[in-house]
Amino acid sequence: MNKIFTIAIVISALLIASCAQEADNDVKSIKIGVEGAYPPFSKTESDGSLSGFDIDMSFALCEEMGYECTLVKQDWDGMIPALLSQKYDAIIASMSITEERKKKVAFTDKYYQMPVNFVAPEGSNLDISESGLAGKKIGVQRATTFDTYVTDNFGDVAEIVRYTSQEEVFLDLQAGRVDATLAERANIEEGFLNTPAGSGFATVGPDITDPEWFGDGIGIALRKGDDELREEFNDAIEELIEDGTYEKINNKYFSYDIFGN
Repeated sequence: MNKIFTIAIVISALLIASCAQEADNDVKSIKIGVEGAYPPFSKTESDGSLSGFDIDMSFALCEEMGYECTLVKQDWDGMIPALLSQKYDAIIASMSITEERKKKVAFTDKYYQMPVNFVAPEGSNLDISESGLAGKKIGVQRATTFDTYVTDNFGDVAEIVRYTSQEEVFLDLQAGRVDATLAERANIEEGFLNTPAGSGFATVGPDITDPEWFGDGIGIALRKGDDELREEFNDAIEELIEDGTYEKINNKYFSYDIFGN
């Protein structure tokens, strides 16, 4: 009887372990590509951890969808190639939904929308026109919508200086190595103007929202054909807005609503 009882206990233990392993295997996981060099949307802290609006949104969306989330840090100009090579499953990195990018990847609905601006030294009276920018050096982050906009509109008259990250652009603007840069308003304000480095600088010219270059807002990029995942993200974005989570994350970084109309 003791042997039979012992065997029964062993079998039960094996069944429990097997069920636990199956349960672990059932946990959904997803890898999200992020930048880590575009505050306040993404920033790499001194200890190597990531913070920012995009980072918080990534974890909130994963939790809403029931996914275990892993963030993969990636330089901006390698974002889409790394997605297509399956280094990760989605990009949450303040990527504009443009027709050009739609040729390569699929997008969710927008999760925020914001105008862009030029920024230059205060008192420069920089005129945002072909004549006003003639001979000027304009710093931009490489392979961005800002790069495309400046190149298409002023590339014939101005020198376009390209950088790996917007943080590098701001450093050279502060050092006087470029005359101006173009970036999203929130990145300009929170990542530069509202810091000691931004003293003596200001936005110049009008808000720029032209959809030909800046698309229909900022979305999550996925591989074409991942329709089920795209709809999961869309549903999660809507739910975060409805239950107030989006507002809490928004208010952590901004004093105004960045979702847009």
